[in-house]
Amino acid sequence: MKNKFFAVTFALGLTVSAVVAADQKRIYIANDDHTDYMWTADAETYANVFVDFLDYYMKLADETATNPPAYQSRFNPDGSFWLWTYERKKSAADFDRLMANIKSGHINAPLNALVVCYGAQPTEAVLRGMYYAGRLERRYDVRFPIAVAMENQTLPLGLASLWSGSGALYSWKGVCACVSKLPTSVLKNRDHEIYWYTGLDGHRVLMKWYSVDGYIGTYLEASGPFGAVKHLASDTNFLNRYRDPATGQPYLVRGAFGLGGDCLEEKTGVPADPGIPGEPGVKRVPGYSYVEHFHNVARMMSTPELQVFASNQKDFFEDFETNYGASLPAENVTHGNEWDLYSASMVETSARVRRAVEKLRPAELMSALVSLKRPGFMRDRLASRDLAFMDLGLYWEHDWTADGPVSRASRAAWEESLAAEIETYVNSLHADAMLRLGGLIQKPDENAQRFFVLNPLGWPRTDYADFDYRGGKDIHVRDVTTGHDVPHQFISLNGLPSLRILASDVPSAGYKTFEILNGSGAAPTNAAASVSSGNTTLENARVKVVVDPDGAIASLIDKSQPDTELAATIDGLKLNDFAANDTSGNAIVLENSGPVSVTLKCVSDAGRAHTTRVTLFRDSDRVEIRNEITENFADVRHWAFSFNLANPDVHTEELGSIIHDKKKSDGGNYADTHARYDYATLNHFADITDGSNTRGVTLANADCAFVKLGHSISDKLDTATPQLNVLAGGQVDGSWLGIRGQNGATWFLQRFALHPHGAYDQVAAMKFALEHQNPLVAGAIIGLTNSPYPAANYSLLKVSNPSVLLWALKPHDDGVEHGLVARLWNLSDNTARAELSLTPDLTEAHRTTHIETDIETVPLTDTGLLPTSFARQQLQTYRLTLK
Repeated sequence: MKNKFFAVTFALGLTVSAVVAADQKRIYIANDDHTDYMWTADAETYANVFVDFLDYYMKLADETATNPPAYQSRFNPDGSFWLWTYERKKSAADFDRLMANIKSGHINAPLNALVVCYGAQPTEAVLRGMYYAGRLERRYDVRFPIAVAMENQTLPLGLASLWSGSGALYSWKGVCACVSKLPTSVLKNRDHEIYWYTGLDGHRVLMKWYSVDGYIGTYLEASGPFGAVKHLASDTNFLNRYRDPATGQPYLVRGAFGLGGDCLEEKTGVPADPGIPGEPGVKRVPGYSYVEHFHNVARMMSTPELQVFASNQKDFFEDFETNYGASLPAENVTHGNEWDLYSASMVETSARVRRAVEKLRPAELMSALVSLKRPGFMRDRLASRDLAFMDLGLYWEHDWTADGPVSRASRAAWEESLAAEIETYVNSLHADAMLRLGGLIQKPDENAQRFFVLNPLGWPRTDYADFDYRGGKDIHVRDVTTGHDVPHQFISLNGLPSLRILASDVPSAGYKTFEILNGSGAAPTNAAASVSSGNTTLENARVKVVVDPDGAIASLIDKSQPDTELAATIDGLKLNDFAANDTSGNAIVLENSGPVSVTLKCVSDAGRAHTTRVTLFRDSDRVEIRNEITENFADVRHWAFSFNLANPDVHTEELGSIIHDKKKSDGGNYADTHARYDYATLNHFADITDGSNTRGVTLANADCAFVKLGHSISDKLDTATPQLNVLAGGQVDGSWLGIRGQNGATWFLQRFALHPHGAYDQVAAMKFALEHQNPLVAGAIIGLTNSPYPAANYSLLKVSNPSVLLWALKPHDDGVEHGLVARLWNLSDNTARAELSLTPDLTEAHRTTHIETDIETVPLTDTGLLPTSFARQQLQTYRLTLK
């Protein structure tokens, strides 16, 4: 090896002036700022600092441009929000200069907006938070190959797939080793120092996550760059862990990233290593904590045996992957949630954001339909869209600890403002697109009263639909496609009158129309479910439930297995139970009964004042639960769901993957160590099945974010107790972390649905949950005879494989002239193929990253279909051009 040489190549296409020996140690030190946004100062202060820092380091890059590349200044902000802010505060020419520095490798920003806690997020929120980086990629022909999740001690499994699918190749993680229930002894002893962070779909990013050893392994590894270089070069403990499994020798390529804590903390520059006081070339900079000595440290510490680089992080990963990528181990485990949990201290605000993300499905489908006929529809709402997506990248910013110099009240107000901006965009888009779509559907008779029912999901479905209606009640409703009358009833939604119908076979990603006619019709008029025993028993042809006055469900019978009781009482808690051994409440009220649905209403003070509505639907086994907590609470609260299922087996939807909630050594997806086990991420569903896999229940979740399995605690995962405890809110790690008293909120909406089933089927579980959380959308038809969309029904997109679910369908972010974007998720644990057909027909298709940057052209079949293939649990995104 001593006689072989190679050149270390940087992203900017240059190589070090002296060729580096293949057996020479290479250490990369990265000046990486760690932003504790809204922890140290207000937003305007941070905005000014972002601009000042970027200007400063671009100036320093210019001043060192004639140095060998290893000794040129490089700076790494920790989020694309820095670039967003700079673009809005500086001129176009200044921003072009910044992007030129990114292309040259002197400034490097990751895909993520800022450092966030990912475990609390819906999958689509993670992706939308990176969309700004995608727009920059396409505008400037540049790529952002790094994404990071800092300081928090835990990390989800599915994030690897989402990052990789968005174009990330690399990541590094440093923890705080503070405010944690993970013991320091665990943080000091990781299984792998560097590895392929791999999702269940097999897609991966190269992850550097060192064990904690002094500052190494934290998010401020290079805060003392001299000491960091010495440590990585010669520390025995580090080198004993940091070894190539193929050779048993220490890796020659090593990295220390992270200058230190937030740039606004009390610093006057990073001091030189105490062991080398007064080293020449180290310049202290008063005020902000920017420094200008990393390139000098690299020069001073380099020797014939050691090459030190001032790093943009990408250079380290490229060098390491080239030399060691083939022999690296892989990790595909979840580490659970820690700081992620603190957003539950404002649980209703967080739920509002989750609802807005889900509401994007119908809003964007309708906007796609409108934009295909009226291409300018999105033009005036791009600024609010871009702001909403950036807000999704900021809402879960990691300083939910709220224990810094900025007051909790200020932090809470900022989170509220983000939620409001997200809601404003989504609600406006939904309402405007619904109105415009109603004007694009043909109505042959201008006097007819018609409405469309839109299905935002990618398979035909039968479900209820609610239409805003203030007309007379002597009516019937007809399906325009079949000519048959459909069941209907009148209900009140949010105090306003509505017409509820049972809409059958509504097309995939499309609509069906219905007409309101005078007089009685031929549809069934009998109640969808029967009520008995003083309004405590509710049953239809599929299920039977017994409800207590506090809204808890004491019995759940699946009539396909009529002798089987699925409900249980564990620790005094039943199904949807808010207080142990307390069934107190007012008399149960039959709130609404009709041929589509029947609803029981329970009002109780058990636990906290709350109102629960339990609804059954015609010919459906869905048990829908709507809980409203109607007073403030400051403690930690749960909705318990106790099941009569022996040897339970649980699966939950984490972001980007369906997790088997057991430790890896037991055949599951949780890390055996370095994990926190008390709360799993709960996105659309959790499913619990008995050990023989013969019966179980899917619990769909619309508003909450976390679930505790049985009696799980931070260091113990309880897989034996058949109980799911959904976190209703609270400061889970004590009153000093998070926002106190739910920021004063006095109303909380938390909705669930239960689906009894036989063997576990995660495709069916997700479909059930998506149908629960994406009700059919009804809007008035105000079009004319010659309007462009057909009068009876229409389907924009169909997917041939029922295991491949449409996840999003929208106009391309750069405009509908670039086509539509379809995101699809293979929910099965097997590889899958599917063909997509669209109306109008496809002319071209491209596979893209999840942030909509083209990867490759995909040839269409001879019949004009888009052929797709998926790994297990893989999410893919396509750009579709239509005739």
